[in-house]
Amino acid sequence: MKTPIDSYLETVPAAHREELELLRKQIRKLVPDAEEVISYMIPTFKWQGSLVGFASCKNHLSFYVMSGSLLSRFSEELKSYKQTKSAVHFTPEQRIPEDLLERMVRERISENAHITAVRAEKKRKKS
Repeated sequence: MKTPIDSYLETVPAAHREELELLRKQIRKLVPDAEEVISYMIPTFKWQGSLVGFASCKNHLSFYVMSGSLLSRFSEELKSYKQTKSAVHFTPEQRIPEDLLERMVRERISENAHITAVRAEKKRKKS
């Protein structure tokens, strides 16, 4: 069955598509039960909320961590990459190392799990 991300990738230039397919495969390996959606025109993986996403831009690719504070925790390892508040820009020639990507995704999983637990506790206290 074709997913929204499959449809998105069909529109991406071949070199970027290959790179994003690798990224997608890495994310799916780490979070196999994540839901694949398009959110704000970005292919996004949802697991207890928005987890991570990616996009193809004209001159680079972006890996979105959906967290304003996460990138600062990896600032030393990401210093050779251009960044925004919540995205790392990379190219097929300058990939994000697999182990670094894995650690960032795992950190996002922890963040989302914590947020979900806090919300559940607040809800329980209100009852």
